[in-house]
Amino acid sequence: MGQHTPLYDWHVAQAARMVPFGGWDMPLHYGSQLDEHHQVRRDAGLFDVSHMTAIDFTGAQAQAFLRHLLANDVARLQPSGKALYSCMLQADGGVIDDLIVYYMHDQWYRMVVNAGTTEKDLAWIEQQAQGFEVTVQPRQELAMLAIQGPQARSKTIPLLAADAQSSIAALKPFQAQAHADWFIGRTGYTGEDGFEVMLPQAQAVGFCDGLLAAGVQPCGLGARDTLRLEAGMNLYGSDMDESTSPLVSGLGWTIAWEPQERHFVGREALQKQRGQLKQRFVGLLLQDKGVLRNHLPLFEADRQIGEITSGGFSPTLKRSIALARIATDADHIQVEVRGKRLNVRIVKPPFVRNGQAKIELD
Repeated sequence: MGQHTPLYDWHVAQAARMVPFGGWDMPLHYGSQLDEHHQVRRDAGLFDVSHMTAIDFTGAQAQAFLRHLLANDVARLQPSGKALYSCMLQADGGVIDDLIVYYMHDQWYRMVVNAGTTEKDLAWIEQQAQGFEVTVQPRQELAMLAIQGPQARSKTIPLLAADAQSSIAALKPFQAQAHADWFIGRTGYTGEDGFEVMLPQAQAVGFCDGLLAAGVQPCGLGARDTLRLEAGMNLYGSDMDESTSPLVSGLGWTIAWEPQERHFVGREALQKQRGQLKQRFVGLLLQDKGVLRNHLPLFEADRQIGEITSGGFSPTLKRSIALARIATDADHIQVEVRGKRLNVRIVKPPFVRNGQAKIELD
C-alpha cells in the first residue's frame, strides 16, 4: 500500500480508480479520462497534487544558496510572489529534478518538487546547504490542489477568503500570494490558466467540496498526463533524468548563463556541452494511423537517430503526438511500431495552449 494524501477518502467517495504512483495511491480517473481532459480544456478541473512536496528556504543566505543550487537564477525574481521554473542539477549536468520556486522576500523562498524525487531532492539540498546560512523546511503538513481550465480562476476566487479575493484576482501568470496559512499561485501543469493552492490538510476536503459544488470536476493522473503532453511540458523520469542534461531535454531556456560569475551546480559541465550537442529535443506529429508511445525507436532511413520520450494520443487534436530526443542532423524521420515504419513530422511544442492548437495539422 502506498502513502495517502489527505484527500484519499474523498477520492474514493467520488468513485476514483486509485493506482500506485511514485509511492502514493492516487486517482487515475473518476470514470472517463477523456471527459476529464476536455473538462480542463473547456471549463475547469481539480487535481490533487498533495503528493508533491513544498519546501521553504529561509534565512539571510536563502537567495545566495538557491543561486548556487539551481540552473535558473532566483535573483531575477521581482516583485514578491514571482515564480520561475528551473532544474536542479548534478555536477555533471544531469537533472536531479525540475521544479518551481517562488520568491516571497529576500529571506523566504518556497519550492515545489516532484513526489517520486522528494527523498533524494531533500538529501541533495541538505548536502549542498552546508556552509550557507539557510534553513530548509519541508512543508509536509500542507495539502496541494491544482484548479485548471479557462473557468478555473472565476470558480475558485469566490471560495477564498473575502479579504484576499481582489488581490488574488489580480495575480499575473507565475505569481503567487500568501494569505494566512494559504498559498495561492497562478501556475499549473496543463497549458491552461488556473491556480495551484497550498493549504492546511484539515481544510482540503471542505475546499474540494466547495469546488465541486461550483462545477469544478475532479480529474486524475491520466488527464494530467495528456494535458501536460499537449502543452509540451516535460515529465521527470521520461523526458529528462540524471543521465540527461537540460540542453538535450528542451530546457536550455531554463539556464541563466548571466551573470557569468554565478557558479551554479552543473555550470562547468553544461558549458563544455554547449556547441558539442549531438542530440536535440523536438515534438512529433504522427502522419499515419497508430499511436506514439514512450521509448519507440526513431529512424532516418536505416539509421536509428533517437527515441520517443513521451508519447500518446491528443484528445484535443485527435492525433498522436510525442516529445522525442533525436540526432541534431536528423530531418525526415520515421517511428517503428511493431516492426512497421510510420511517418512522423517534426514540430515545435507546445501542441496545444489555452485550448487552441499551436501546430499545423496536415
